[in-house]
Amino acid sequence: MLHSQIKSDIKQCYENLGNQLDNFIPRRAQNYLVAEIAKTLAGEYHQKHRMLVGEAGTGIGKSLAYLLGGIPFALFNNKKLLISTATVALQEQLINKDLPLFNRIYPKEFSFILAKGRQRYCCNHKLEACCATNNDQQVALWEEKPKKSDLDLLRRMLKATQDGKWDGDRDSWPTTIPDRVWPQIMADKHSCHAGLPQHRSCPFAKAREHLDKADVIIANHALLMADIELGGGVILPEPEQTIYVIDEAHHLPKVARDFSSAASSLKGAATWLEKLNQTIGKLAELAEYKKAARFQDAILENIQHLIPTLRQVANNVDAGMFSKDGIYRFEHGELPAWLEQEAKGCKDASKKALQSLGKIHDLISERVKDNEIQQRLGEQALAESGVYLQRLENLEKVWALMAQPKKDKGAPLARWIEKNPDNEGDYIIQVSPLEVGYRLDQLLWSRAAGAILVSATLRALNQFTYFCRQVGIYEMDSTRFLALASPFDYQNNARLVIPALSLEPQADKFTDLLIKILPEYLEGETASLVLFSSYWQMNKVADELRPLAKKNKWELLVQGEESRHITLKKHKDNCKNGKSSILFGTGSFSEGLDLPGDLLKNLIITKIPFGVPTSPVEEAHAEYIESCGGNPFMQISVPEASKKLIQSVGRLLRKEEDTGRVVLLDRRIINRRYGKALLDSLPPFKRVIEYS
Repeated sequence: MLHSQIKSDIKQCYENLGNQLDNFIPRRAQNYLVAEIAKTLAGEYHQKHRMLVGEAGTGIGKSLAYLLGGIPFALFNNKKLLISTATVALQEQLINKDLPLFNRIYPKEFSFILAKGRQRYCCNHKLEACCATNNDQQVALWEEKPKKSDLDLLRRMLKATQDGKWDGDRDSWPTTIPDRVWPQIMADKHSCHAGLPQHRSCPFAKAREHLDKADVIIANHALLMADIELGGGVILPEPEQTIYVIDEAHHLPKVARDFSSAASSLKGAATWLEKLNQTIGKLAELAEYKKAARFQDAILENIQHLIPTLRQVANNVDAGMFSKDGIYRFEHGELPAWLEQEAKGCKDASKKALQSLGKIHDLISERVKDNEIQQRLGEQALAESGVYLQRLENLEKVWALMAQPKKDKGAPLARWIEKNPDNEGDYIIQVSPLEVGYRLDQLLWSRAAGAILVSATLRALNQFTYFCRQVGIYEMDSTRFLALASPFDYQNNARLVIPALSLEPQADKFTDLLIKILPEYLEGETASLVLFSSYWQMNKVADELRPLAKKNKWELLVQGEESRHITLKKHKDNCKNGKSSILFGTGSFSEGLDLPGDLLKNLIITKIPFGVPTSPVEEAHAEYIESCGGNPFMQISVPEASKKLIQSVGRLLRKEEDTGRVVLLDRRIINRRYGKALLDSLPPFKRVIEYS
């Protein structure tokens, strides 16, 4: 049962909220969500499995709801509350707006912090080494020779660090740090840890100290996955002591799958293994040769197996088997016998090399701690071996997945080879799981003190089934499910118009039809957003309509021509100054785009957003469903399209007083068997279906 003190704290918060906000309006759905979160966490629905999956429509105020329901319970029970998001925008909203507000209304003191992975922080010692003059060893570790501008940037960063003007956080540096530069100074778990005295005051170590003391932690899905893959409690608090709020939860399946994937080049890996072959003697000497000799021998032996094998695999690849995109996928994840055999050998060799290098690394680390070798030499050796340890870890992961035998049950792994776009004649081996739900259940849901999964879009075709299968929620009876409709008056404030068109989007001449009819639906509108299914189609339509836009004094802004930030700023300025502004965008503009009030009155969707299974993972998933007697179109494509279409139409009404129309230029929603289910899953707009 929910303790009376927690109930009192929630009630006090809500009363204080009304006093803090001038235009505060109590929302019934928000109150209900707060109560259900609190009761779920208290074990009122299931004593052990304290889990809620909630779809909360736009305008309910879900972030404030989970703070109200979660923080009082977590603090009273001495648990951490961890909020994981998918986007930086939501993290910034929580850190800069929602949590400071909650701190003012909550009757007790609590602390909160934004958690970032180690790789978002600079290692001071690596930075110093990069800036040292004539440091050929450090330069040798770069993927490509550093430019003068790169070295100048590193020197400015070092000075800012020494002057106390930079905290080592990549995101707080005033300009973009190039991807070729950051890996050279990025903190890593092997050489940058608090066990070494010189690293106890490094940026990541300082951040970890604050993290351990915080009551509420904001993270992202990638960091959450990194922690649970390590066993939980390594980067973030232990799952058993943590209540998880997974906001923007519809992104979690893809992040989890991407995190469990692995990729490595063939000839590229052979090249850095040669460098390790040349430098291992020096590292073994610093580790004390008598102790390190057998580990050095093991590394050399396994490198001598890996280098020719990787090159031989590359030579055995038939260049004629690739698609026009430079990809060859192994059907059903099954490797040819010769590659299966090589994969087992590479798995064993990379694992043994990794273990042996780890021993040498530990020996050097101990000697640095005991002041048996010069600090500068030790730090440099640890940084160098740390780089190779990371590369070997990835190599071992790739080949372990490639060598994994096929399971009797469950989906196979997607395995494919891709031409390396940066190195002609080289190939990249890639492996990805198709389904990650069982891993999430095993590592997170079954261990967490509580879990709240929320999003404005979790259901597909009005059902939670598809999402649950993706994230591994199997205990349907013990999980609390909520679908809370938006408080917006869709019937009176917005129309869904489906025009009478002569062609459907898959027709060859459909793009020409768009060029012809779009002006009719843009005429007289002040703020429009047109969502396209492809960049090619968007740019072709934009090029054809520019003369008309100029003639009619429409301001046409096309995604990709300038940064997203500048494009949206121009649109807002146009609307503010009374100009007719038209945004052209693709799928990424269908989510996370907030254009309230007069910033969007006319939303045009050119096509139901069906994804074409073109990626190797999507193709493999469709193949697996077919092999099980299923229909991938109905089991994957339609549910995914349903979610994306709901997200797309969700761009129109962002506040309760907003008005406008959605125009869907795809008749399949009314003349296909699956169309009714798609239509019925949309918000209850007033429908205007035109007939010729």
